[in-house]
Amino acid sequence: MRVVSISVNGLKQAAENGFFEWMKDLDADVVCVQDLLARSYEFDEELYRPEGYEAYFIDAENVEDGGVGIYTRHFPKAIMYGFAYEPADRQGRFIQADFENVSVAAMLAPCALGNEEKQPEKDSFMNAFMEHLHKTLRKRRQFIFCANMQTAHLVTDASSKYHKMDVSGFLPHERAWFDEVFDSLDYVDAFREVNKEKKQFTWWPEWAKGWRKQAGWRTDYQITTPGLRNAILDGYIDEAQRFSDHAPIIMDYDIEI
Repeated sequence: MRVVSISVNGLKQAAENGFFEWMKDLDADVVCVQDLLARSYEFDEELYRPEGYEAYFIDAENVEDGGVGIYTRHFPKAIMYGFAYEPADRQGRFIQADFENVSVAAMLAPCALGNEEKQPEKDSFMNAFMEHLHKTLRKRRQFIFCANMQTAHLVTDASSKYHKMDVSGFLPHERAWFDEVFDSLDYVDAFREVNKEKKQFTWWPEWAKGWRKQAGWRTDYQITTPGLRNAILDGYIDEAQRFSDHAPIIMDYDIEI
């Protein structure tokens, strides 16, 4: 099973940059997209409905908040819109597809980088999602959360330029959130399970001059439940693609969907 996560910074511009041609060549089973920046009805055209894939979206009340979606080659048993946290549900930050043996979700955390007033909103979202992760562990199925978390976890996940900067996305309490998820709750950072190398970035801030300079962060994750740890086969970040300021993360799992 191949799962892709990509924050497109607008699905329309990503399509213009060849996103769907790339997606079809990749032969992915599930593709999670974040930051749609449009209404779902705007994706009714054939361009946004590649042959062989079903598409599901959740709108943001305000388009600029993002919106997320899932493309899948397999009909899901159910689609869950939101995770019962009203601000996130209203902002179109979570959608989940349930298959026979696994559930896959697309998620977009709020961004507070460059806007300190939004940090409480982001923190509240992260706290609510932490509660959701606790509840998820009590369920009798496996999950993959494909998310732009707007945060880098380890020093190896961010350029040294940011290690001593007091900026949202690399604050001590934000990084400690991941410590609890991966250490205390035993969730799995699927990419780091197969790749321990430095400078594995998925996002390059606008204020880093030039295209994808070394000053990047890895803010995009595939977080799995503990039971999938041994099912992770391989994965990589496709830095060659230029659909947005984020690079896609592609993971292969030994899962019969």
